[in-house]
Amino acid sequence: MPLRFRKVLIADERFEAAGLIDVNNDGKLDIVSGAYWYEGPDFKKVHPIGEVQPSGEYFDDFSNIPIDVNGDGLMDYITGAWFTGTLRWRENPGDPNKEWPLHDIDACGNIERAMAWDIDGDGRIEIIPNCPPSPLAIYKLKTGANGKGAGEFQKTVIRTEKQGHGIGFGDINGDGRPDIVLNNGWLEAPADPYKGEWIWHPEFKFCWSASTPMLVADVNGDGLSDIIVGGGHEYGLDWWEQRLEGGKRTWVRHPIDPFNSQYHDMQWIDIDGDGKKELLTGKRYRAHCGKDPGARDDVGIYYFKWNGESFTKLMVDYGPTRVGKGCGIYFATADLTGNGLPDIVAPGKDGLYVFYNEGMIS
Repeated sequence: MPLRFRKVLIADERFEAAGLIDVNNDGKLDIVSGAYWYEGPDFKKVHPIGEVQPSGEYFDDFSNIPIDVNGDGLMDYITGAWFTGTLRWRENPGDPNKEWPLHDIDACGNIERAMAWDIDGDGRIEIIPNCPPSPLAIYKLKTGANGKGAGEFQKTVIRTEKQGHGIGFGDINGDGRPDIVLNNGWLEAPADPYKGEWIWHPEFKFCWSASTPMLVADVNGDGLSDIIVGGGHEYGLDWWEQRLEGGKRTWVRHPIDPFNSQYHDMQWIDIDGDGKKELLTGKRYRAHCGKDPGARDDVGIYYFKWNGESFTKLMVDYGPTRVGKGCGIYFATADLTGNGLPDIVAPGKDGLYVFYNEGMIS
């Protein structure tokens, strides 16, 4: 049975990233998106964050990753985008009427999107920006003697070649260590991700505009990790099946949805509460300002459920511009109502919306 979603417009803004953060420590998640944050639980009260640099149709804010950078007990967030080429963090001032100071972390190059993953298994996230023309680096938050954030990051470059568009994270070879996937191969993690050598495996070549992220998941339940890849600036959504024969690893492409374009962001999440994860994704509206293949097609957000042989496509929203809704470059999910099901916060050049997950249609 399909799910029912209640669609609510939060703001008619054009910022493409939205995070869920408890800004004011009241136990309720708030929405952080672009120049503003929206106070939960109904998101009707709006507070300033600060000016976000515009560039044509874009704003320089492609990620809203929650992390207490300076250890003051208030949640800050990581941001950055293509245009300034700088990874940054916004400092939560603790006053809903004050702007959030913007701090540079590193001039790392054009950022397609920053990712948050626990690279070293210490229970804390590290930041990995996907910078297509730049080397691949991990940014680890430095901590003080109290274990809290010290306001600075340690940078470790793990691959000097250009990254390319798209990045993923997960245990490819089953050794218990999380590896990193790029669009033309994967990096095998060493025991020490900061001092050891990351081994390069050029075993595949995905589309040039591979999604951020690509997802590492055992799709078909055979015990081997597969990879789900969307075309961020072209048509196509595929899963690549990992096979092992005689100790040799090969990858077999299976189309999921070849007829929609600009699948840029995605999550592997249990959207329907059945204990199994689904693929949640959608179109990034005007990803290249109308210049991508399929840019004029209808927009939508979808979840794809594995049926044992292939993926079944189910709809969250769909339609022409201003009727249907895309999901931006960095969307967020969490249970906002307490019904045990994740809701969807979808930003984009087509507005900021919440899709409340009301469960199965009876």
